[in-house]
Amino acid sequence: MKRFFVVGVIAALLVAFFAFDLVRFLTLDALKASQLTFAAWYAESPWLVAGAYFLIYIAVTALSLPGAVIMTLAGGALFGLWTGLLLVSFASSIGATLAFLASRFLLRDWVQSRFGNRLTTINAGMAKDGAFYLFTLRLVPVFPFFIINLVMGLTPIKTRTFYWVSQVGMLAGTAVYVNAGTQLAQLEGLSGILSPGLLGSFALLGIFPLLAKKVIGLMQARKVYAGWIKPARFERNLVVIGAGAGGLVTSYIAAAVKAKVTLIEGHKMGGDCLNYGCVPSKALIRSARFMKTVREAEALGIANARADADFGQIMARVRNVVHQVEPHDSVERYSKLGVEVIQGHARITSPWTVEVATESGTQSLSTRAIVIATGAAPVIPKIPGIELVRHVTSDTIWSLTEKPERLLVLGGGPIGCELAQAFAGIGCQVTLLARSGIMGKEDADAVALVEDGLADDGVRLLKGLETVRCEIVDGEQRLIVAGEEGEQELPFDVLLCATGRKARVSGFGLEELGIPLAKAGTLEVNDYLQTRYPNIYACGDVAGPFQFTHTAAHQAWYAAVNALFAGIKSFKADYRVIPWVTFTSPEVARVGLSENEAKAQGIAYEVTRYNLDDLDRAIAESAAHGYVKVLTPPGKDTILGATIVGEHAGELLAEFTLAMKHGLGLNKILGTIHPYPTWSEAAKYAAGEWKRAHAPKAALVWLQRLHAWRRG
Repeated sequence: MKRFFVVGVIAALLVAFFAFDLVRFLTLDALKASQLTFAAWYAESPWLVAGAYFLIYIAVTALSLPGAVIMTLAGGALFGLWTGLLLVSFASSIGATLAFLASRFLLRDWVQSRFGNRLTTINAGMAKDGAFYLFTLRLVPVFPFFIINLVMGLTPIKTRTFYWVSQVGMLAGTAVYVNAGTQLAQLEGLSGILSPGLLGSFALLGIFPLLAKKVIGLMQARKVYAGWIKPARFERNLVVIGAGAGGLVTSYIAAAVKAKVTLIEGHKMGGDCLNYGCVPSKALIRSARFMKTVREAEALGIANARADADFGQIMARVRNVVHQVEPHDSVERYSKLGVEVIQGHARITSPWTVEVATESGTQSLSTRAIVIATGAAPVIPKIPGIELVRHVTSDTIWSLTEKPERLLVLGGGPIGCELAQAFAGIGCQVTLLARSGIMGKEDADAVALVEDGLADDGVRLLKGLETVRCEIVDGEQRLIVAGEEGEQELPFDVLLCATGRKARVSGFGLEELGIPLAKAGTLEVNDYLQTRYPNIYACGDVAGPFQFTHTAAHQAWYAAVNALFAGIKSFKADYRVIPWVTFTSPEVARVGLSENEAKAQGIAYEVTRYNLDDLDRAIAESAAHGYVKVLTPPGKDTILGATIVGEHAGELLAEFTLAMKHGLGLNKILGTIHPYPTWSEAAKYAAGEWKRAHAPKAALVWLQRLHAWRRG
């Protein structure tokens, strides 16, 4: 009702303005003809005339009426330069703010709800640099101010910021127009004010904030570097610390563009993914899924299938798989690519020097830029008595050679779920303790299917319990937990802590350089992946916000290019389309928004769902469970997000990721030939479900009549 009232008032005022042809008073000829009359009124009642002028100017600006330029000229003609400038400056800023508030009140919620996903980057930019953008626009009168007022109302910029920036930013242009008004008799038209030369001057003035921002950046950098002695020349273009996914890709790119780059690794080449994460876990999952296939062989018509899982052999195979992949990330390979690889502990001693401690001694390297890619390490929860019991993490569990009959897993995230199900699959009795439930970032329907999959594979899932302490009683290790029914004991042979990972930020000299951390414990970086020091960058898990191998590699491109070509061209890291997969059974793969996220962000959406029990290939493989779910804006085929649950979900996701990245909608997927019978047809059928739901019903009725008529 409030919105209707405001709209009604604005509409009534606009109708009255045009109905009574009040626009005739806001022309240059009318102003010149009435100048003497207004001057007489002002001489007789200066405060009354000034007040009336002030209020009328506010109304004209607030309602975005034509004539603001004439009103500004009138200010100079009637009141002179300084008084006119004072009145116009405040009246225009107040009126602009009222227009801004009206736009915000009437339209912002609707615009953000309808286009919020597309406006995410703009909103973030406005929240961070809104004052700078507004100031630039205010300095250039080529952009109509009333449009700026209305558009800014749709953004997150604060009202007080909008007001003071408008007050300051419009001052230069206001002064020019008010001064022109003092010479009203000599003006023959507005072209005398809006001459190409003057507009060019304003355009140059608009560049001023850009130059100012550059200068401020240089001044801030100079302040940051104060106290450090910059070398006259550098031995290297780039030093990369950490040879995980982020560091490897960074150094590879640097070598590819013929930069002199040094890669330093203090432990194992390949980082966590190769040695403790992606590679060994997927090797283990392969063995577990084979055992599951054997258990379900009767459903495939195979009688008396039997297999025994040899835990020691399975873990030996896992280590052998890691060994086979190692050459891809080895010192030898990267040395051949042109990367200098040093195995030792790195410590940044200045913004341009890195000290490396190796077995043969210590050396200092000078470099123009540094990229920190030190990754993350598992977090061991602070449970009283945990140091007394046998506990492992996702890093150290691969050293097991004997099967733990009872494995207790703490943590219901992707790592905890994957490893719990995999170890259950090879014969361990597994209990998964997930205090707040599993896979909290996914929608409830996906979580429900994974919970069913865990139960089918023998995983005991416990939720809503708090850890109290670890203890050993009569040689038996126990975790004591508490819930609504009081304390209970969970005996175990090995306790796997999968309660998250924390960025590795200690021991590299970052504290001494004063490089700040973000709330999540990662290094604080800007959109270009720069830390506090513009020549020191970070990528991968140590930088956040994602902890995926593929996002570390994605960030590495930006870190490498920005570090090597700073001052020439820089790129903001792009996180608009980030896919991920949880390799449980069934797999859960997602890109873009989930339903939970769309609701939380107030984004309007439709859901298109295709169940895999309809897919011929899934039926043929006795794997007809799961679904493809696609979120789109109401009435449009643009993909906001896709979630796939089922066999091969990670592979099926690629098509939706490609479509989102390149702006292709469901109609394009539907129009693409998919070979039969394949799992990839699921994407086509999901697109077909959307098409059926949006069929032009009225047109189909007429087509039915046309075909009936043609049949005679």
